[in-house]
Amino acid sequence: VQLQASGGGLVQAGGSLRLSCAASRTNGYSVAWFRQATGKDRDFVAAIRWPGSITYRDSVKGRFTISRDSAKNTVNLQMNSLRPEDTAVYFCAASRRTIMSTLNSPATYDYWGQGTLVTVSS
Repeated sequence: VQLQASGGGLVQAGGSLRLSCAASRTNGYSVAWFRQATGKDRDFVAAIRWPGSITYRDSVKGRFTISRDSAKNTVNLQMNSLRPEDTAVYFCAASRRTIMSTLNSPATYDYWGQGTLVTVSS
């Protein structure tokens, strides 16, 4: 599976961005978004399990929405009410694994996109 993340940019605090992960295929795969701030570990953001359950990290609940468009083989991350602490490179990842308790671990994912930078100014 090949993944391409896009949609990052510079936005003021309180603003919105929509990230898109274009994949060679998404049916049958759980897809997640992770982020990595400078000098920090790669952190889980959100995942959509195949065929459909969703999980988020606590700090983005109510602000971010992950969705799958199977017809277009894309998984989107709508990010609202952005905060400076959301600043990071965002990566999408895909896995055949579907156990919910494992979807927040980078080790679960076999396929990764190249990352897109999100910068939130205060």
